[in-house]
Amino acid sequence: MKFYSTNKSAPEVSLADALLQGQAPDRGLYLPVQIPKMSADFLKNASQMPYPELAAAVLSQYGDTFSHAELQEICADAYDFDVPIENVSGRRHILRLDRGPSASFKDFAARFMGRAIGRLVNRQNRELLILTATSGDTGSAVAHAFLGVKGIRVLVLFPRDEVSDRQRKQMTTLGDNVSMISVDGKFDDCQALVKRAFADADLARLNLSSANSINIGRLLPQSVYYIYAASRIADIGNGEKVIICVPSGNFGNLMGAVLAFKGGLPVEKFVVATNANDEVPLFVESGVYRKIEPSRVCISNAMNVGHPSNLARLVDLYGGHLDETGAMLKKPDMDALRRDFYAVSISDEKTRATIRSVYEKYATLIEPHGAVGWAGLETYFNDVPQHANMAAVCLETAHPAKFPDEVRRITGVEPPLPACLSDLDSKPESFDSMKVDYEAFKTYLKGKYQ
Repeated sequence: MKFYSTNKSAPEVSLADALLQGQAPDRGLYLPVQIPKMSADFLKNASQMPYPELAAAVLSQYGDTFSHAELQEICADAYDFDVPIENVSGRRHILRLDRGPSASFKDFAARFMGRAIGRLVNRQNRELLILTATSGDTGSAVAHAFLGVKGIRVLVLFPRDEVSDRQRKQMTTLGDNVSMISVDGKFDDCQALVKRAFADADLARLNLSSANSINIGRLLPQSVYYIYAASRIADIGNGEKVIICVPSGNFGNLMGAVLAFKGGLPVEKFVVATNANDEVPLFVESGVYRKIEPSRVCISNAMNVGHPSNLARLVDLYGGHLDETGAMLKKPDMDALRRDFYAVSISDEKTRATIRSVYEKYATLIEPHGAVGWAGLETYFNDVPQHANMAAVCLETAHPAKFPDEVRRITGVEPPLPACLSDLDSKPESFDSMKVDYEAFKTYLKGKYQ
């Protein structure tokens, strides 16, 4: 199995090299040359497989970097928590991806990557610096997944004023091989600093890699939970189609779904729900892509992204070319995009109203990101009522207790605190601070890690 760059100017590489490099040397993002197809028998059997077994089976299709036995070990260790599918109303469901150690969906990819990359580094007897930008949950998931892994150091950049207290403390209280920088800027600024560092020849000796969704290692394991959920709410082995709603920011989560779809998962429509950062819904509607600079601040903070990295992958799979700067060098097949995707932007006002209504109608607590998704799903069914009785699943990407102030204010209910968040307030924090200045960041990296 080989992987190519969306910018088409870098050599094809193995999965091992794609994992270790993160971003391709031409600043493109890696995709598999051929997406493996799932058989009807595989889809029929998926509903009987425990999550770790299904994950190992899906991931084994992406080459021989790891043996099936190794993947079974990795997945059994990584996915030792529940993956609940909650029926809310009729055939509409919530997939709760908030039961891992950082209480967010990022655990599914980060825990796989931590174990997989740890094995690769050990095989090659080398060291690696994982450089990651976060808009909220990626940082804590990556930090927990790589904490204490031999041969790997982690540096996470986060926007100072756009993460919740609990999100920040999940990152800044770990120590050991994990370090943090609070950036006086936006997530897009953090991401730009990281991407520029990857392309800087002066930093090559640092052996940089990424655990952001620019790394294909994030997308492959995220494809699994779509198969898992669909197999349990519909007869996908006999071709029954589902509707999947993905709250989207940097679009890595959606790209995991698209890999499953291109591999044969029967999907009627993807509902792509963003917050007020509506550059993608406007692109799907008009065919014209314009970044939002600076990104808009919304209560669904992990989705405050004005130029999603993974849009380049989506455009590529539909025959176009979007470079890392946001220039649309070749337009994708817009008719095909509109056939497969329904994109909608949800305001903060609507997000809050959805948190309230879902609690009042169904006694179900959701947080702002999941509420953006649920509102998007409701909007879709209002627009396409003939699909109202189809099996549908919406992702709840973080635990409501990560956003206690909003949830409490809207519903009057204190969200129950999972064990992984229970002792954060008593732990000391440690992080550095920096303005948006690449040369200062480069000097920092050289001084700390070279």
